[in-house]
Amino acid sequence: MTVSNAWRQLAVRLGIEHPIIQAPMAGGITTPELVAAVSNAGGLGSIGAPYMKPADIVQLARRVRELTDRPYAINLFAPQPPPAKADPSRMLAELARYHQELGLEPPRPPASPLPSFEEQVDAVVESGVRIFSFTLGIPPPAVLERLKARGIVLIGTATNVREAKLLEAAGVDIVVAQGSEAGGHRGTFAEPFEAGMVGTMALVPQVVDAVGLPVIASGGIMDGRGIAAARVLGASGVQLGTAFLTCPESGAAPAYKAALREARDDMTVLTRALSGRPARGLANALSKAFEDTEAILPFPLQHAATGPLRSAAAARGDLRFMTLWSGQAAALSRGLPAAELMRELIAESERLG
Repeated sequence: MTVSNAWRQLAVRLGIEHPIIQAPMAGGITTPELVAAVSNAGGLGSIGAPYMKPADIVQLARRVRELTDRPYAINLFAPQPPPAKADPSRMLAELARYHQELGLEPPRPPASPLPSFEEQVDAVVESGVRIFSFTLGIPPPAVLERLKARGIVLIGTATNVREAKLLEAAGVDIVVAQGSEAGGHRGTFAEPFEAGMVGTMALVPQVVDAVGLPVIASGGIMDGRGIAAARVLGASGVQLGTAFLTCPESGAAPAYKAALREARDDMTVLTRALSGRPARGLANALSKAFEDTEAILPFPLQHAATGPLRSAAAARGDLRFMTLWSGQAAALSRGLPAAELMRELIAESERLG
């Protein structure tokens, strides 16, 4: 299959004009306005819903549908094993001084912030969405069968060839190949995280050769040059996250957007400090303070423990303690409205073939 045919076929499969996907970033980033703007511009907007209650998923999906009649996706974390038992006292003591500095109540023992996966899936079905993506693992076979029976397209995330093969065996329709340049949580699920740190340029062609499914390239793609390169490597589509973070429609805090626009290529780190799971973001005081500590709680308890501090910091524009997920190419951010960014991405990639 030629590059142009693969590109066209994935667009048809998803019901869109251009296989350019806005990554499903969680934590309030993917507002209905952002999702709808990308879809209306011919791409695929995505709701990042891992932390959302089922009723909120339905409500947000309803709002997206008010803004667009085009396809969009909803994304969840695959069910996670119960976190290992851990004494939170050391982490709470570490956080207490920062809480005091910001005038917050002392930190409390955390509980998992992840709602019932089964109830979230019910909400996905109720929403009527036609495309469902997931990361951090593979949902149970019964869930995948239920969604496929309703004609929902399934997209899973792989960070190495083995995971891509496991997704194919599970019956997914499309694989996202997440390179190590990507911002946010690593999607690694079948092997140690170190085995999922393959760069996008190396990962995409190997996954394309290993599976018989369309492959979406993700990680470090910010403009038409990255899109054109992904096509040459055999990808049938691309997924961009950091590129959309600075759009006016994004739910990212203004200070976060400003930090992304001022970032350099060497300013991101992989850290467990914010959530307990390796994720790429701009380095700040929070990531540096807990870089080498054994007090970090397992995912998602660390996410819950640091949540009040991160939320308060975001409200104040205090970059020291905010969530600053970012890919390695944040310096290429443009801050354009999503529709305008989509037009430029399409035009740039078409000029480059």
